[in-house]
Amino acid sequence: MHALRHAIQPTRVVAIGFLGAIVVGALLLALPIAKAGPGGATWNEALFTAVSSVSITGLTVTDTATYWTGFGHAVIILLVQLGGLGIMTFATFVGLIVVRRISLSARLTSATENRSLGMSDAKSIIRGVVILSFLIEGVIAIVLSLQFGLAYGYQPLEAIWLGVFHSVSAFNNAGFSLFDASVMGFVGDPVINVALAVATILGGFGFPVLMQLRKHLWTPRLWSMNTRLVLAISAALLATGWLFITAVEWSNPRTLGGLDPWTRILAGFFQSVQTRTSGFNSVDVGAMQDETLFGMSVLMFIGGGPAGTSGGIKVTTFGVLFFILVAEIRGDTAVNVFGKRLSRAVHREAITVVLLAVAFVAASTVALMIMTGRSLTPILFEAVSAFATTGLSTGITPELDWPAQMLLCLLMLVGRIGTITLASSLALRTRTIMYQYPKERPVIG
Repeated sequence: MHALRHAIQPTRVVAIGFLGAIVVGALLLALPIAKAGPGGATWNEALFTAVSSVSITGLTVTDTATYWTGFGHAVIILLVQLGGLGIMTFATFVGLIVVRRISLSARLTSATENRSLGMSDAKSIIRGVVILSFLIEGVIAIVLSLQFGLAYGYQPLEAIWLGVFHSVSAFNNAGFSLFDASVMGFVGDPVINVALAVATILGGFGFPVLMQLRKHLWTPRLWSMNTRLVLAISAALLATGWLFITAVEWSNPRTLGGLDPWTRILAGFFQSVQTRTSGFNSVDVGAMQDETLFGMSVLMFIGGGPAGTSGGIKVTTFGVLFFILVAEIRGDTAVNVFGKRLSRAVHREAITVVLLAVAFVAASTVALMIMTGRSLTPILFEAVSAFATTGLSTGITPELDWPAQMLLCLLMLVGRIGTITLASSLALRTRTIMYQYPKERPVIG
């Protein structure tokens, strides 16, 4: 019981932190100064936007570019930055505690007894997360600002603000944009598309992967199983999504069909990256084929790497299930991943996370269909986008009634907070059973 209490406490803290940030953000966005025009935003609008910002999702019920003032935009991007940094630091700490639980526990006990901090390691980790995040965001912001200013004629201050806002939004996989139609106006601009894609991919890798690449970029033999899984599966999913989206939408006149071949390829790549899970779109998602929407839903559901700014069940979870499947088909007695044997405890954790995620998305999709009377495809896409904290939308979210929008808020919270708390609780919880039941096998298949 004592061990369980220690396992639950960190997850309770992060949940309270998220909820506190959401409340403060909603109160700020409800102020008249945050909304363009007379009056202030409704509580529903302010709350939904705050939840979407803190959970770094990007779904909106208003037009971000025109509905909010500069103050409102500043609040949104600040919530996005806090949400991203908070998630990365907490998830990284959980990973370190799991890997080095005994030594860390001993150090904490010693620090308490001696009334000293003894947390220089923790401080260096937090410092590394913040510096690395700001460094990547800064480089991307410079590239975007120069492009907005030199290629599109924006005034220096406006170009800088656009560059900073979209850089922070991209690295944190949020997808908020200061343009009316996201980045559809730049569908053929390789600089803006590639810069946003790079920021999204790096944020989706996760802090542990980024730090390991920084130290051992040219020595893959030193990479951990986590880094290998994240890089390999992310590359495979990006390539698969790129080919799939481009092929299915190639002749669709409402999306890629009206573009020249090079721009179609660029747009297909960009939309594949956004399923990692950022919500920018360079073409009209609502005009895509049902087949494309379903395929993108699968990619969003998988998401990006752990301990990063992306959502979904994580590519590592998907990778573990894939290697379990391969081992079962081959009849292997153990699951081996890149020359290492996978712990059986990880098997159960991955299966638990996936089954709970599927159950929650399925139940929410059915509930939304009943509440709205809409068809399966757009509702499923919206539900997966909310749960995976992606932010891509077919455009129906602003049209939904208040109860349906609140259900999407719940999906965003569960997708962001729930996966972290569940994964950390499963990883930290240990229960010793002094007996075992006799084995028996049911018929499978």
